[in-house]
Amino acid sequence: MKSHPHPPSHDLSPTTRRAIFLLSLATFSSMAVQRICDPMLPELSREFSAPISEVAQVISVFAIVYGLMQLFYGPVGDRLGKYRVVMLATLVCTVGCVLSALSGDLQFLVAARVVTALAAAAIIPLTMAWVGDMVHYEMRQETLARVGLGTMLGITAGQLFGGLLTDTLGWRWAFALMAAFFCTVTWLLWRHSARLDHTPPADHAPAGFFKQLAQVAHNPWARTLLGTALLEGATVFGLLAVTASHLHHTHGISLTLAGATTALFGLGGMAYMASAKVTIRRFGEVGLARYGGWALGSAFGVIALTPWWPLAIPACFVAGFGFAMFHNTMQAKATQMVPTARATGVTLFAGFLFLGQSLGVLALAALMGHFSSSAVMACDAVVVVALGLFFSRATAQRNATEADRT
Repeated sequence: MKSHPHPPSHDLSPTTRRAIFLLSLATFSSMAVQRICDPMLPELSREFSAPISEVAQVISVFAIVYGLMQLFYGPVGDRLGKYRVVMLATLVCTVGCVLSALSGDLQFLVAARVVTALAAAAIIPLTMAWVGDMVHYEMRQETLARVGLGTMLGITAGQLFGGLLTDTLGWRWAFALMAAFFCTVTWLLWRHSARLDHTPPADHAPAGFFKQLAQVAHNPWARTLLGTALLEGATVFGLLAVTASHLHHTHGISLTLAGATTALFGLGGMAYMASAKVTIRRFGEVGLARYGGWALGSAFGVIALTPWWPLAIPACFVAGFGFAMFHNTMQAKATQMVPTARATGVTLFAGFLFLGQSLGVLALAALMGHFSSSAVMACDAVVVVALGLFFSRATAQRNATEADRT
């Protein structure tokens, strides 16, 4: 039996729940392949005889391509079907990871990461948009939290196995592992595809590429969300990208231990996902944004300034919990930003997020060439707290209109 794109009740059918689980595996893979290079940077620097600022291209160029591709995948997802595009994207990511594992020099590795980014760009935003089509707003943040469990697990797995395999078998095996996982996810998505109804949502208004972009650009709330996403990417993901290297160089711990410590960020996010139903009802969207920003910024401040590295262990966990509180709220708002061009709106949100990440990684790498990593990260952490306060206030003003629930 095919699932209807707009269930009459708020309950999800078994077919839809299965699809959400499989899409969560895809988001896991997408986030893991993004974060897998974070703990590799020192080893890549040694192997390719290049400074950290240069090998950081495997992260920053990935993020730039990821961001730019959102202009393409938004309209494509709205027209061709979000689930189908995600399935094809995981297949191309398999190829990109194989090429990464076979890289003979830094330029080839960066090019292989570009291939991966070209496809990975579709996975998380189109999954979010698909959930927006299928799930009523009152249940959407809780459902996105379940999907986000795959994303947070991906952060954990990417950083953990990126460091572990780099220290043991070698960094190429990390990409080989990702290729195997992407291949498996592609097969599972393809098997389940026949059970889904790929008819576009009834409230979707077909429009040309530029008309869909204009719907987003002319919306003041959309501009606020996109600007916040850009700053979040630059500050939060920029910090996350350099945390393992900071712990390795500042405290002299191994890449495996640094990667495992940073991976607790993902476990903190998983803890939020597990408690999302209670936490969302307790704090509401405004409280999640405010307290999530406080927790995230304060925890990164501890990581930056502590002279005793074991304090980074609980701090990374708290940072992940705070990030999930803040980011999950932003995701829920993004799915309702422009309902008639949902994929376009959500992919633009993701594009600004990862464009911000690329700028943040480049900026932090450059600043760390002139200042200590502790000072740079501590200043960034202050900006994160301020961003949380700003978005919580903007959310309070938005919720006063009940615009998203109508």
